[in-house]
Amino acid sequence: MVDYGIGILQDILTFFYHLTEIVGLANYGLAIVLMTIVIKMALYPLTAKQVRSMKGLQILQPKMKELQEKYKDKPEKLKKEMAVLYQEAGVNPLAGCLPLLVQMPILIGIFYAIRDFSYVNIPTFLWVKDLSQADPTYILPVLSAASTYWMQKQTSTEMTQQNKMMLIFMPLFIGYISTTFPAGLVVYWVMSNIIQIAQQWWMYREPAVNKGEAN
Repeated sequence: MVDYGIGILQDILTFFYHLTEIVGLANYGLAIVLMTIVIKMALYPLTAKQVRSMKGLQILQPKMKELQEKYKDKPEKLKKEMAVLYQEAGVNPLAGCLPLLVQMPILIGIFYAIRDFSYVNIPTFLWVKDLSQADPTYILPVLSAASTYWMQKQTSTEMTQQNKMMLIFMPLFIGYISTTFPAGLVVYWVMSNIIQIAQQWWMYREPAVNKGEAN
């Protein structure tokens, strides 16, 4: 079943490569970019739901802190008051997890589809001489780390010590593993981050003022 899904994703990548051939720009890197755009657009409803949920929780942060301080010695009372707060604001704190869980199998499939893809020739793209190999210039790993940092920074409001560590550690980790992955996979990651940043900017440009927007 997993191999079947990966095969479909590789067929989609082949389709986009043939598409670039038709317009006279045959290039696997361009095909990966096109496939990424289509996949991110297809997953947009799930991304929007996840971002709206995060946005709703961010708006409630001041009230949540007040309740946590007020009922710090009464955990059961705190639990009930938090539930009432979520209900009155129309926010479901679990709504942000479900879209991510639904997307995970797709993202894992894309990872293996691009990593194990059999190119018909040596795939070059911009400065990258072979998309099936790691980028020796380290430009793509740097871009993957930078875009991951920017994407995280966009949605970070409460900078706890843990959040600050994750904001630094995660981009560094992504950048490091990107030095070992085929460049084609890193092209997908960077492009996916850029689209995600644009989508988050679009959804965060106005505050959520209506009850239920964060559902």
